[in-house]
Amino acid sequence: MTEYATLTYQTRDRKAYVTLNRPERLNAIDDVMPGEIRAAVERANDDDDVRVIVLQGAGRAFCAGYDLKLFAEGDGTDRWVQQEVWDPVKDYRQMKRNTDDFFTLWRSLKPTICKVRGYAVAGGSDIALSCDLLVMADDARIGYPPARVWGCPTTAMWVYRLGAQRAKRMLLTGDTVDGTTAAEWGLALEAVPEAELDARVDELADRMAGVPTNQLVMQKMMVNQAYDNMGLAATQTLATFFDGMTRHSPEGRWFKDFAERDGFHTAVAWRDSGRPLPDGGGPLPEAPA
Repeated sequence: MTEYATLTYQTRDRKAYVTLNRPERLNAIDDVMPGEIRAAVERANDDDDVRVIVLQGAGRAFCAGYDLKLFAEGDGTDRWVQQEVWDPVKDYRQMKRNTDDFFTLWRSLKPTICKVRGYAVAGGSDIALSCDLLVMADDARIGYPPARVWGCPTTAMWVYRLGAQRAKRMLLTGDTVDGTTAAEWGLALEAVPEAELDARVDELADRMAGVPTNQLVMQKMMVNQAYDNMGLAATQTLATFFDGMTRHSPEGRWFKDFAERDGFHTAVAWRDSGRPLPDGGGPLPEAPA
């Protein structure tokens, strides 16, 4: 049996359950998780007894995004921020690998359902939106707060899920929305009370799992082809380059300096508060007393 460091893998009743398993960090993404998601998806696709993949998170959240506390505050490696001369291709290669790993959920021949409770934010929303269907708890939150500074969603799925106007509404504010709103907008398939979430996802997965695998594959490929024809791959390339730019812009470096001085959580609280963020970086806010 394959052993995983960041997730668990189980099968039953023609379904594979892939569970992100870093609950002490709200299932935040580390360097290992993207590749393990790919491995689990490939494993399910190779298993003739599996027809549907259910992706979920252990504990009280689906995924709170990249585990950036160390990288933003400074760990001596400058993992996500290069020094004075920025190599965009080096940055692109790192993020493109992760994006491609997440997107195995979309490219999977077998359908994928994401179950969201708690939070699916930042990189966690990239993972969730790579699945074919989202079912959310009505009080769960989804969004991409780093759109305010220090990030761009590399899977670029907001526009394909929501259309231009609502995608702009989310990415020009960095706001999150609850599951009820996500379902009303079509971002999620539906939202249900948290206590009913597991049963509703199993009901939907069981309904799909009664369909022959070849039928599932052909229907999914046909729908996905329409998105490919709309330029999905090219949009992702642009978004992934932009993600690196956001971390090396004057504003991105200002944010990292802020996180190094006062801590990542303090910098994030400022970012998400709605207070104006400075063009060109500018001086840091006054340090807490």
